[in-house]
Amino acid sequence: MTIATYTEKYRPQFHFTPAAHWMNDPNGMVYFEGEYHLFYQYYPGGTTWGPMHWGHAVSRDLIHWEHLPVALEPDENGFIFSGSAVVDWNDRSGFFSGGAGLVAIFTHHKTYPDSEKTKQCQSIAYSKDKGRTWIKYEGNPVLTEEQIVDFRDPKVFWHEKSKQWVMVLAAGDHIRFYSSFNLKEWVFTGEFGAAEGSHDGVWECPDLFELPVNGQTEQKKWVLIVSIGDNSACPEGSRTQYFVGDFNGRTFTNENTADTVLWVDHGRDNYAGVSWSDIPNSDGRRLLMGWMSNWKYANMTPTETWRSAMTIPRVLSLHTDEAGIRLKQQPVQELQSLRQAKLFQEEIPLASEQPISTNMTAYQLEIKVEFEIGDAEQLGLKLNASAEEATLVGYDTRTQSLFIDRTKSGKSDFHPQFACKHEASLQPENGRIQMQLFVDWSSVEVFANDGKVVMSDLIFPVSSNGFLEVFAAGGAARIVSLEVYELSSIHASSEMLAANESL
Repeated sequence: MTIATYTEKYRPQFHFTPAAHWMNDPNGMVYFEGEYHLFYQYYPGGTTWGPMHWGHAVSRDLIHWEHLPVALEPDENGFIFSGSAVVDWNDRSGFFSGGAGLVAIFTHHKTYPDSEKTKQCQSIAYSKDKGRTWIKYEGNPVLTEEQIVDFRDPKVFWHEKSKQWVMVLAAGDHIRFYSSFNLKEWVFTGEFGAAEGSHDGVWECPDLFELPVNGQTEQKKWVLIVSIGDNSACPEGSRTQYFVGDFNGRTFTNENTADTVLWVDHGRDNYAGVSWSDIPNSDGRRLLMGWMSNWKYANMTPTETWRSAMTIPRVLSLHTDEAGIRLKQQPVQELQSLRQAKLFQEEIPLASEQPISTNMTAYQLEIKVEFEIGDAEQLGLKLNASAEEATLVGYDTRTQSLFIDRTKSGKSDFHPQFACKHEASLQPENGRIQMQLFVDWSSVEVFANDGKVVMSDLIFPVSSNGFLEVFAAGGAARIVSLEVYELSSIHASSEMLAANESL
């Protein structure tokens, strides 16, 4: 096969991508002995979805990744669908001769011969060598519910209060909970969600974890994340919601009304995101990464030898606002190690319809900007701005909403609903709006007002001579501060390029 150079058209330079072929959901994310493990849905036979494997990469800093051989391959029980991984610190599974090791919990998916009927069940595998090789448990599958067709994506964690493993599982239109003492034998304990939240599509890829509220450890809440598959009637396509409430070791209780819908990301391209297991207490962060695509057009995006990227890793926290307890996301601080050349400006008047242009091409940037909105109707940034195209990231003062407009962002003819503008409610703070953007060759991620509203979108610019502009429309505004960093590529290391030799 062709060896990846990581310079192919639209190849992200600081987001994780497979060296080649198809990738979707992140799986089995776990930290063990100094390494962040990222497994992912992978098809090594092409650049569109196919028989699923678990691809594998590791990192010591969440930024630079080393590709490893495929971890799990299809077998007699079917394809290897999404799942999770944990460190079995006390050998409760009995796999590790009294020591510690990694256990993966995943969905087996197969179609019965001469039939369209499918079966999904949960299986496990274990690794005694830091995830380099895996042994599938001879007693697989460990959990089957024959009457449930969509029965997948187990997220497992150790629940200290009840001294048991907990499995959170998507079951079509709701979440099911199971418990185990050894990761092999599972007991049903409860269910949640059949009449709560959004049901625009099938429920998938759940996650459940506890976070302090406003950084105060004496007040904590549980967060349940649920991804929602594509529905042709919904222009948003696949997206991810979350619930805030309590977990008693058996089931989850939502503290909001059943019709309350809370979105993790208001863009089009952050799906199936889950968090890392076993982050050390000395770190203490809850780290999440999502698949940066959308099932509406994931198989059609204009890349050739590889397809799909992951979002940048984010730190999750809970804060209180006038609506209640809500999720906040911020980019991991490790990304600052990529900062190179810097542009800094402050206290700049922004006249209506007179954009301020920089000499920086918006293909590999981190941008931090704070606006005083004045009497402008709109203000924001134009990315890759040229006579032919631009991606707009802005704020509309009339509707008090953050927006991304990619209707003229470049190549979009691969799907009729790709070129679009979407928005999310965002309140000014003391008359100001703050944004932090990460712009890669084929994506933009926006964290507004300290990560209270987040948007992630793919873009595929055609022009190579576009620049970064700052604009106001319908009135004047002011740039309180503007910081722009060029970011170095994560693909410069010899280790990353050498890894292609094994593919």
